[in-house]
Amino acid sequence: MSVTIPVVETDRLILRAPRFEDLDALCGFYADPRAHFIGGPLDRGEVWRLLLRTAGHWQIRGYGIWHITLRDTGDMIGHTGVLHHIEWPEPELCYGIFAGFEGKGFAHEAAEAARVAAAGHFGLTRLISPIDPANDRSRALLLRLGAHFEREDTLLGQTVHVYRHPEQRGDA
Repeated sequence: MSVTIPVVETDRLILRAPRFEDLDALCGFYADPRAHFIGGPLDRGEVWRLLLRTAGHWQIRGYGIWHITLRDTGDMIGHTGVLHHIEWPEPELCYGIFAGFEGKGFAHEAAEAARVAAAGHFGLTRLISPIDPANDRSRALLLRLGAHFEREDTLLGQTVHVYRHPEQRGDA
């Protein structure tokens, strides 16, 4: 199966397919202690395997995570998209912005674009975002995106708070 990964553009960002050239930027992100909210810190080999899983998710599910780049420089600044691991109850809108690029609205812009694209390209109109209850920044972003707390759950042995995004029209 071969999947064409759509490119999603906003005023300031381009959401594009993962690339081998992203490895060093990802290593920097996952070396940061902040990455503990999403499974880090990770060493270079673990990040490589994560990059392979990211690419493979597109092939198996037909949708996945885009890498976020700045429109004006092409620099990778994070990731966003839809994950649906077999342990997850349903598809998840996920996101992460690299240190130095937070507080500029990039996460909101990218996650909103990914949510619209997920509905329009893949028919995924009712997404969740499970987060660590201690992740205040993620909770604040979810609320700005219009998501609401739905329930507490357990994923991979960890307690998470599940936020539900507003239903997105598929033709958006």
